[in-house]
Amino acid sequence: MRAASVSLHPLAGVPLVEPGDDLAEILIGTLRDNDLELVDGDILVVAQKIVSKADGLYVDLDGVEPSDKARELAGQVGKDPRHVEVVLREADEIVKVGPHVIVTAHRLGFVMANSGIDESNISHDKGSRVLLLPRDPDGSAALLKQRLDAAFGAKIGVVINDSFGRPWRNGVVGVAIGAAGVSSLVDRVGSTDLFGRKLKVTEIAMADELASAASLLMGQGDEGIPAVLVRGVRSPAPETPAKSLIRSRERDMFR
Repeated sequence: MRAASVSLHPLAGVPLVEPGDDLAEILIGTLRDNDLELVDGDILVVAQKIVSKADGLYVDLDGVEPSDKARELAGQVGKDPRHVEVVLREADEIVKVGPHVIVTAHRLGFVMANSGIDESNISHDKGSRVLLLPRDPDGSAALLKQRLDAAFGAKIGVVINDSFGRPWRNGVVGVAIGAAGVSSLVDRVGSTDLFGRKLKVTEIAMADELASAASLLMGQGDEGIPAVLVRGVRSPAPETPAKSLIRSRERDMFR
């Protein structure tokens, strides 16, 4: 993986995305409004929220009836029982429970807070709503890549970015939950370090590094930058989806 330099370009002016919107067309238009033309090797990092919003993955909490388990957990963590019920529906396993958070194994395999369900940066003028993760993040990234490739006559990568906490570390960072056209996980086993020593276990979470870099511009609050163009990254590794970053339960030392 070699790059003389890498540049990041925020996409200003992305409109608020509503269910049913053509997200690819919105991104194409916003890129051009920002005088950005995609070229081979470019990578567009897109916030998970606008993907989920376009897919209409809202849940109206007013229509959710909490189970007994949800009510019990809600009392422990101090959350709305209806919100907890949606968290449980999206989860395969409860990993840990703490103040204001339920760490779950999401049905897609991610170990994350509250099954990735969030209320931030969501309009509540239509009632109390929460937003789910995309149903197939790698598939969503592939569809966006297909449309963007065709619009600009280029072969690009797409990363769908979300914010995750990490074991033993405070704060959240951007990680890739979906990817297409990029080397999400780069295997360096067998290559050498500066002194000729062969690497035995080194793998690079390249898609996560791209997501984290873009998060510096996206922010976590009212910045209003849900997409960032990353230019200059090169990798000789084959393309791999973001799901290759998910560690299997058998290799998970923290559960």
